Amino acid sequence: MPTDDLPETLHVTTAEQLRAVSNLTRHRIMAVLRFEPATITQIAQRVGLAKGSSSYHVRLLERAGLVKVVRTRKVRGVTERYYAMAARSIALPDPGEGGPDVLMRHAVADLEASPVDERHVRMAHLRLTEEQFAQLGARLQALADEYRELSDPSLPDTSLVFALFHPARPEQTEQTEQTEGDTK
Repeated sequence: MPTDDLPETLHVTTAEQLRAVSNLTRHRIMAVLRFEPATITQIAQRVGLAKGSSSYHVRLLERAGLVKVVRTRKVRGVTERYYAMAARSIALPDPGEGGPDVLMRHAVADLEASPVDERHVRMAHLRLTEEQFAQLGARLQALADEYRELSDPSLPDTSLVFALFHPARPEQTEQTEQTEGDTK
């Protein structure tokens, strides 16, 4: 299925959608479906699941509107369904103060599972003006978009994750700890 007819972005807005993407197995299933449609059997093989488990997770993603059936075919009297992502990208809501960022948790889990010799991990502490901060964010997004357009489904999967943020200042951390202590 060509991805030209897919919406650019699907915004996760419901609790059902958020629960669906919060699971690491379903995150990995969506990664399989990122570039080309696949059957339950193909998904199970690529993710390393039993077909029944794969089917369960795909059904939850489908109910949440994150994946959809894009083609069917009859194989020995059985209808084989091909699933694909419902959009080119998924946008999650901001987790809010103190909330866990599901994308980063999944990225860290995928990073930890990846071969050590196939990683490029760097962290840089910068001091930027607000304008520089905004420019860097836009450049990183443009770079990710540029390479997404170059992606070839026949090549091995590569993940790019970036986080540009202002760390909590010590006074913010102290205020949060005091507020949490008051509510206990």
